[in-house]
Amino acid sequence: MMKLLKEIPKEKYLDYFILAARFLIGWTFLRYGYSKMVDGQFGISDAELATPLKDLSLFRVSWYMFDHQPFKAFIGISQVICGALLIINRTALLGAFLFLPIVTTVLLIDLTFMPPAMANAFTWRLSFYILLDFLILWHYKSKMEVIWNEVWQNVNTKFKYPVWLYLLLPIVAIAIEIAGVLPKALFYIILHPENAWSGVQGILNKIIS
Repeated sequence: MMKLLKEIPKEKYLDYFILAARFLIGWTFLRYGYSKMVDGQFGISDAELATPLKDLSLFRVSWYMFDHQPFKAFIGISQVICGALLIINRTALLGAFLFLPIVTTVLLIDLTFMPPAMANAFTWRLSFYILLDFLILWHYKSKMEVIWNEVWQNVNTKFKYPVWLYLLLPIVAIAIEIAGVLPKALFYIILHPENAWSGVQGILNKIIS
């Protein structure tokens, strides 16, 4: 057995360690994500629901809030997708990228709402997972360099514009914002013309007065 291990190149040890790290954090996310999707995480008991808010800990209040949809489903599905991406070879790098914002959000939630002892334990665990994720990204640094060059270097507009068009950008941005609201406003006017007219009259009265 020892002879066989000695014959294995050292690079393979690191590669296998990275594979195991991917499986660890990927499987952890799969479990936690699935738990959220089947109501195994978040929520409080009926007795706690009947308890005055001032008598509940911040942690239990947060667990009640996080139990609502679509927040719980979004977090659960995101963790399941991220976990699966990490485990699959072809998508491991994408999973490692996706893991960072999700686990950072979870870490901030834990630091904010959990009791100190519980928060310390989860902070250590999640920080270790973040370290593993950075090691995964470092292991694939050759591919990372390609992504870095594509994302951060030579990124520019397709065409050159005069300075005055850049100065007009705030106005154009506001126009785009208004354009995004117009369909909803028109839909509301068609369905509720009386309420819409009352709103316009109220605005006009305020301007006149």
